[in-house]
Amino acid sequence: MKRVVVTGLGCITPIGNTVEQFRDSLYAGRTGIAPFDPNFVGSLSPDPGMRFKTTAKVKNFDAVHNAAQHLTSGVIVSADTSAQFGIVAARQAAAESGLLQHHDPTAIAIITGCACGGRAADEDANRHLYTRNARVPPTAILRTMASSGTSNIAIELGVTGSVLNISTACASGTHAIGLAFQMVRAGIAPAAIAGGYEAPLTFGFLRAWDSMRVVSPTSCRPFALDRDGMTLGEGAAMIVLEPLDAALARGAHIYAEIVGFGMSADAHHITQPRAEGAALAMRRALEDVAAFGLDEPASRVGYINAHGTGTPTNDAVESAAIHQALGEFAPHIPVGATKSLTGHSIGAAGAIEALATVLALDAAILPYTAGVTEVDPALNLDVIVGESRPLAPDKDLALSNSLAFGGLNAVLAFRRYPN
Repeated sequence: MKRVVVTGLGCITPIGNTVEQFRDSLYAGRTGIAPFDPNFVGSLSPDPGMRFKTTAKVKNFDAVHNAAQHLTSGVIVSADTSAQFGIVAARQAAAESGLLQHHDPTAIAIITGCACGGRAADEDANRHLYTRNARVPPTAILRTMASSGTSNIAIELGVTGSVLNISTACASGTHAIGLAFQMVRAGIAPAAIAGGYEAPLTFGFLRAWDSMRVVSPTSCRPFALDRDGMTLGEGAAMIVLEPLDAALARGAHIYAEIVGFGMSADAHHITQPRAEGAALAMRRALEDVAAFGLDEPASRVGYINAHGTGTPTNDAVESAAIHQALGEFAPHIPVGATKSLTGHSIGAAGAIEALATVLALDAAILPYTAGVTEVDPALNLDVIVGESRPLAPDKDLALSNSLAFGGLNAVLAFRRYPN
């Protein structure tokens, strides 16, 4: 079994379209949540009638004119925005790591998470079909596939190894990174690109979520006493994984080490989370850490990047799960929720939060949860608010939680690597 480290990062997010921009916004508490363009909704309905008026949209993404983001006309025609986000984020991660110069592209794995697929392409085609009986273009099939981004990443990078997409709702990106970690650790793949991408902010998608009454009328405030719901977002994040010995041999920068992965199913309810299920995934991640030789992992956890959607139910259930999994240590572990900045990007959420966790360990500085003025005392958690804080010197582990609809839970355990 090999030790696995992170050597490359890439992202397209509401708080930055490069890792540097993302990092700056993360520590400045610069949120990407903003009122949505009324023309977007108004073009389809004169009175959208939705309770919420904000989303977290990617800004300044230009696949035509921006050299760093440029995609060929063929890719733009055949790939929806979600896939385009994923392609550019993977390109960034691969370039930074030098992945293709040091590993055989015929064996590299690409594992991604995307839950919604090409929502914009799907709604556009159906709207024209149902309102005007217009011809549906053949590219609609290609643009709606959830795996479109995965295939396009492989095509661009020339990777012919194990390439697949995972769709497990809000845990998709985390499941993808976890599977890639297991493959590299076991020697099934010599290296991997893993993460998630999603661009679901369409009229139908927003209306559907509005009907569920879980979206905040204002802004996502995870673990706050006055929290009132989630904020929908979009984006992509990708990371490069490779064995520690390979990274050391070529002098690569190591952001962090992945040391554990845990999964579970609530087997309870399609939308109502259960603390026991989330706790089981956290315990399994910690057991994975212990099995790999790190003693007493619960005592070493110095940061939890929570799923933290900002809904009253989810945050209460997740806090209960943290207490169940970590016991006496739970009230003293710093907890952050970066959805307060990026919104909830569904299949990409876990990957974006894994990116934030890796950056936090690399810098030994923990980002704060934006927009929270008073933490709910009933949760009994040490939620980071107001300003970032240093990682405690005697702590070297961090957990990144994803708790999806359907009761599908995935937790990654990262370790600070002493550069």
